[in-house]
Amino acid sequence: MELLGYLGALLIGLVLGLTGGGGSMLTVPVLTYLLHINPVTATAYSLFIVGTTSVVGAIHNYQKKLVDVKNGIIFAIPSFIGVYLTRKFLVPLLPDVIFQNEWMTLSKGSFLMLLFAVIMLFASYSMLKAKETSEQPKEVSLFTLLIQTFFIGVLIGFVGAGGGFLIIPTLVLFAHLSMKKAIGTSLFVISMNSLIGFLGDVQNLEINWKFLLSFTLVSIAGIFIGTYLNKFINEKQLKKGFAYFVLAMAVFILFKEML
Repeated sequence: MELLGYLGALLIGLVLGLTGGGGSMLTVPVLTYLLHINPVTATAYSLFIVGTTSVVGAIHNYQKKLVDVKNGIIFAIPSFIGVYLTRKFLVPLLPDVIFQNEWMTLSKGSFLMLLFAVIMLFASYSMLKAKETSEQPKEVSLFTLLIQTFFIGVLIGFVGAGGGFLIIPTLVLFAHLSMKKAIGTSLFVISMNSLIGFLGDVQNLEINWKFLLSFTLVSIAGIFIGTYLNKFINEKQLKKGFAYFVLAMAVFILFKEML
């Protein structure tokens, strides 16, 4: 199982390099289901792994002029504030048992995983719907965008995700970036979201740094492979593939948690 876990780490980096998101959608299930780490701890580890790996990917994409720094900062500031406040204050406040009756018990860990899956379902739907429509993206005010991005940060904080599966559709639809530029910019935003969010966890959890650093190094190797392969893939196929990948992972998590 440990070997499978580290193969999963390589795949996490590969997916991040190819799609600019989705790494956390693998990280949390790999840590939880393969390595049997508590979901709350797994979501914290995911922030560090995805954040550190995304730094490497963002630098690489910046060198290829595929990072829109201005839009990245606009999206990053409200979202990482939301992530940090959620990890520091809201997640620790959740009770160990969210709901219980004579037929079922919903634990804190299961609640976070189910929330994770539901968010992914909505994200995949928005990407597939945008792919099929010919309508122009609607214009929104900067204030509305900042509020929306703050709440994306809150959701990211709850599920321990880097947020690429939420950030990329927003960058494509509202910032009018091409898919490949949205991917590069997403890595820039994810790196700030995740690492600042992780700072909220350091104060609340005991961290196994030896494991966390070794897992992250393997993931970094994967992102170099993914960014190299990215240039050989058609943008429309990449967008469609990303949406279906998010959908598949959501269904998998729902299936595991409902059993």
